[in-house]
Amino acid sequence: MAHGEINHIEFPADDPERAMAFYTAVAGWEFSTMEGMPDYWLFRSGEGYGGAVGKRGVSTGQVLRDYIEVDSIDDAVAAAKRTGGTVKEAKSEIPGQGWFAVLIDPEGTEIGLFQSAPRG
Repeated sequence: MAHGEINHIEFPADDPERAMAFYTAVAGWEFSTMEGMPDYWLFRSGEGYGGAVGKRGVSTGQVLRDYIEVDSIDDAVAAAKRTGGTVKEAKSEIPGQGWFAVLIDPEGTEIGLFQSAPRG
């Protein structure tokens, strides 16, 4: 990874199982445990980038808004609603770039979704 690139982000959760179900449904992330790190479940979202869901106040702090690239904002929002998320800001266009939406996960963490515009 290049200097200045984000390489890890932590999502705090009161109910980590519920949070992991949400992010699996919305972003397709798979979680695994890490030896020596109780209450901390890792995910990889791409080459050199990933993060974790951790027990709030035990193994993680707070998170700023992070944006997750998705293939379809509409599908991701529907998955979020099915798994306990709510929409804070509905799908909106960023002219020439794509679309974004802002959700609140079931643990109260605000996240963004981004769908790139087709390259043409």
